[in-house]
Amino acid sequence: MRARELANSICETLQRNGHQALLAGGCVRDVILGREAADYDVATDATPQRVLELFPDGIAVGAQFGVILVPHDGMKVEVATFRSDVGYSDGRHPDRVEYSQTPEEDVQRRDFTINGLLMRHDTGEILDYVRGRDDLKAGVVRAIGEPDHRFAEDKLRMLRAVRFAARFGFEIERATFAAIQRHAKEVTRVSAERIRDELTKLLTEGAARKGFELLDQTGLLAVVLPEIAAMKGVQQPPQYHPEGDVWIHTRLMLEGLPAGCTPTLAWGVLLHDVGKPPTFRPVSETGDRIRFDGHVEVGERMGEEILRRLRFSNDETAQVIALIANHMKFKDVEGMRKATLKRFVRLPMFEEHMALHRLDCLSSHRHLEAYEFVREFLKETPPEQVRPERLLTGEHLIAMGYRPGPEFSRILSALEDAQLEGQVTTVEEARRFVVARFTKPH
Repeated sequence: MRARELANSICETLQRNGHQALLAGGCVRDVILGREAADYDVATDATPQRVLELFPDGIAVGAQFGVILVPHDGMKVEVATFRSDVGYSDGRHPDRVEYSQTPEEDVQRRDFTINGLLMRHDTGEILDYVRGRDDLKAGVVRAIGEPDHRFAEDKLRMLRAVRFAARFGFEIERATFAAIQRHAKEVTRVSAERIRDELTKLLTEGAARKGFELLDQTGLLAVVLPEIAAMKGVQQPPQYHPEGDVWIHTRLMLEGLPAGCTPTLAWGVLLHDVGKPPTFRPVSETGDRIRFDGHVEVGERMGEEILRRLRFSNDETAQVIALIANHMKFKDVEGMRKATLKRFVRLPMFEEHMALHRLDCLSSHRHLEAYEFVREFLKETPPEQVRPERLLTGEHLIAMGYRPGPEFSRILSALEDAQLEGQVTTVEEARRFVVARFTKPH
C-alpha cells in the first residue's frame, strides 16, 4: 500500500461511517502540478475522538488542534477535523480551535491559496473555495484572506512562502510579499528548530539560490542569518573571483546544489566563506590585493555559533565545520606529501568536501585541476593504501621494551606516516623503523 492508497482507505472508512472526508492541502497541490506528493492529509468533519474510535492505532499528535496521525506499514497520514483557529498569542499555534462542519470554513484558516485545495479521493473532483487553482496556473503564492492576519497568526508562514515560491518557481503575490516585509523582524518568535528545518528544506529542494534571493528581498535574511546578509558588497580579488563579491559567489554555489543534496553539504556551501566579511582587507591596506587573512578560522567560529543557534546536532555541526575548515586545502593537494594527502582524503564524508570544492571552482575561476588530481588519486590508489592496517600496536611497543606514555602516540603516528609514504610495508620493517628512530628508556 502506498501513501495515497492509505489516505484513500481512510477517506472510505470515514465516509462509510457517515462523515465527510477529503484529501487536503499540499498533496492536492502536488497532484494538480503532476508532482509526487511527499505526504497525504485528510480533512474531515469527524471529531478527533471519533477518528480515534475508527482508527484505534491513531496517535493524537495535535488533538488540541484536531489532528490525529494514522500510521500503517511505516506510512502515516494526518487526519484533521474541519476547524477554525481562534487567537495566535504565541505567533505560531492557535490558542484554541473551534470545530466546524464545512470544508469551506476549514480552508480559510490555511496559509496560502495553493495549499487550500481539497479533493474527493474517489472521483478526483477538486473543491476550490480560495481560487487556488487560478494561482497554481498563474504561478503565484498568495496568502488566504488578509496577509497581515495570516502572518500574525503564524510567523513561520513567511519562510514557507519563500520556500514554496523557490521550489515551484512561483512569484509571491504583491500584497503577500509586502506583508512579509512588514513582519520580517517578527520571525524571531519562531523556534530555532523550526527556522532551521525550513532553511534546510530551502537549501536542499533544488532552488536554493532563488530561495536565498527571496529571503534577502523580503528582509528575512538579515533577521535569520545576518552573517550571510553581511556578504553583500564584500569585494574579492578579481584574479581569483571574476564573478564578483562574496554574496554573488555564494549564490552561484547555491545554484549548483542539486535537489536532494545532504543538509550538511548545503550548509557547508552556504557557510564556507562566512568568515570573509569580518576579515576583509582592501588593496589600500595590503599593498597588493584584497585579502581575507584568517577567514577560515574565523569562519569556523562563526559557523559553529550559527549552527548552535539553530540547534543542529553535534554530528551535523562537526561535519559542516569540517567543510569550512578544509575548503582551502585543495589548492595545496598537488604538493602534499603522500601521507598528508591520504589523511586528507580520509576525512569523514570526503565526497562532500569534493562536491563543495567543485562548486567553489565552478562558481569562481573555473579551474578544476585540483579536483581532478584528487579524483585521479582516489581512482588509482587502493583503499588499503589510503587506510592501511596498523602494523604495530601499543602492546607491540611494550614487548619491544618501550614504556607506555605520551611517546606512544608520537611513535605510532610517525610509523603510520612511514606506512602512508610507502616506506614501511611489513611488521619487521615497522620494528626496525621504530628502533632506528626512537630511543628506548633505560
